[in-house]
Amino acid sequence: MTATSWSLLEQAHSALRASVAEVADADWPAKTPCERWNVAQVLRHAAGDQRAYAAALTGEGGPEENPFDPAAEAPGDPKDLLESALDVSARAFAAVTPDAQAVPTPLPQGALRAELAVGAAALDAAVHAWDIAMAGGRPSPLHADLSERLLPVAEAIAEPLRGFAFAPALDPRPGDDATAALLRHLGRDPEWTR
Repeated sequence: MTATSWSLLEQAHSALRASVAEVADADWPAKTPCERWNVAQVLRHAAGDQRAYAAALTGEGGPEENPFDPAAEAPGDPKDLLESALDVSARAFAAVTPDAQAVPTPLPQGALRAELAVGAAALDAAVHAWDIAMAGGRPSPLHADLSERLLPVAEAIAEPLRGFAFAPALDPRPGDDATAALLRHLGRDPEWTR
């Protein structure tokens, strides 16, 4: 596991790692909050996205399959698939300085200031950690601090990604905490159950 100076990315990677570690063999074909994808597809997508962020930064590598058309079966070694993607991402972002104003990303927005680029990769990992945990009926890996730090990122980047990466935002509800607000902004129902 590669460490970075970006604690937000490390927290999000840890959440994704923990969610995948809990997946049982019988869980891979289970439905997820991502309507069209099962658990295996969400994992493959999340790993591909981390590789895409790294490739945007380094100009090398990239996803091994189309992250938006992932295979439905579990990879041979799910933990290895994830760890290799997270390691590539962490190593790439370790070279990004906090004052960088034009950090390349695979997003339609292109280059973003460092904090937002790192936040976008973290947002992807953390929200897919939530998808996987919910599909398995497990507790949410999104804690208040992580959600509070990710919400401004989601608000800054989600709009151009609606329709293919994020669903339309759901209306906020009275009493929503930071996690519920984050999920609703990304078109996910915080009360989703399998």
